[in-house]
Amino acid sequence: MQIVDSPARALIALAMRTGRIERKTAETAIAVEVNLDGTGTYDVSTGIGFLDHMVEQFSKHSLIDVTMKVDGDLHVDQHHTTEDSALALGQALSDALGDKAGIGRYGSAYSPMDETLARVALDISGRPYCVWKAAFTQEKLGEWDTELIRHWFESIAQTAGITLHCELLYGENNHHICEAIYKGFARAMRIAVEQDPRKGGAIPSTKGQLGG
Repeated sequence: MQIVDSPARALIALAMRTGRIERKTAETAIAVEVNLDGTGTYDVSTGIGFLDHMVEQFSKHSLIDVTMKVDGDLHVDQHHTTEDSALALGQALSDALGDKAGIGRYGSAYSPMDETLARVALDISGRPYCVWKAAFTQEKLGEWDTELIRHWFESIAQTAGITLHCELLYGENNHHICEAIYKGFARAMRIAVEQDPRKGGAIPSTKGQLGG
């Protein structure tokens, strides 16, 4: 049983922060559900194996439950599926965050994977921006085009309202580079979405709102 010692903390403890988005266009049909207060459980199917693996890593290491089903026009290419899955996930995260009351707002993480080290820093500011300082030396990871990885992060930053900085400090193996960045993003998001009971449910901005 969870014990709370004030009404504000009780509200923080009991609130379930979930979001669901259904997005259908001529190019993709997507359903995404998230639970910010989950345990990192996931059920992901995008039609792109390596993208599935990365979204699963995001869920596992952020402790955000993610259900994602994508039916995309992969007979054309992978661009629409990659972009729209990130847009929908970002929308679901934004929906779950609501007015962002009581959250940490900022998060950062160093993420090592063997010879690779990545750094991700973010601010759930409501002002989307993505700085990307990483590169890949091969065209594909599995069947996924590596040029789309940056675009996935730019797209999720757009709809989640995140200022996002992703940086590869060093590394050689392309799989390790990609996975280190996704895990760093996950761990930074875990910190940023966590609710701090000392804030008493206040929005973490001197303006009284985030975004705009």
